[in-house]
Amino acid sequence: MTPSADRFGRGGELIAMSGGEGGARYACVTCHGARGEGNGFDAPRLAGLPAGYLQKQMEDFAAGLRPHAVMRDVARFLDSDERVQVSAFYAALPPVGLPPATMAPVEPAAAALYARACQSCHGVDGVGAAGGPPLQAQPAFYLTQQLQDWQTSKRRNDGDHAMLKVAQQLGADEVRQLSLHLSTIPARPASPAR
Repeated sequence: MTPSADRFGRGGELIAMSGGEGGARYACVTCHGARGEGNGFDAPRLAGLPAGYLQKQMEDFAAGLRPHAVMRDVARFLDSDERVQVSAFYAALPPVGLPPATMAPVEPAAAALYARACQSCHGVDGVGAAGGPPLQAQPAFYLTQQLQDWQTSKRRNDGDHAMLKVAQQLGADEVRQLSLHLSTIPARPASPAR
């Protein structure tokens, strides 16, 4: 059998656009956008994130290690190979983020807080590093929700619980300010060190 020349028949683009076996209801673009830009609220930007990170998150959703009812169902409709394909598709897209959904002021101290609490794992300006994924240009609401999930141990899929330890040291206003700060940094390719 000859492989299809149809660009949708190769890789993860078809899965992202159609939802694979789960159907259109589970298409990634429904929440994460046609360019992987996210929805600016509770669905993160996927474009330009490392393929290995995206694949691990899909595997964790499927296994129930990262709780999210919709993503659990989406990930379970895909087999492991399809998860690899769709992860590679989004990783190869240029990182495009939506403008911040809120114009809430970011306190100047937020950058220093990020440098102290997050930079060693997530890189300068949230561009990503060996220990953690890029965070820049993610929706503030999404980032806040993730930090709150780490704080309450609802999310515990980082292996060594580093995020749990860091998040539990943050106050509510610090979580809000970190999230706002990161949401205002323009999307750009992940650090070459990744």
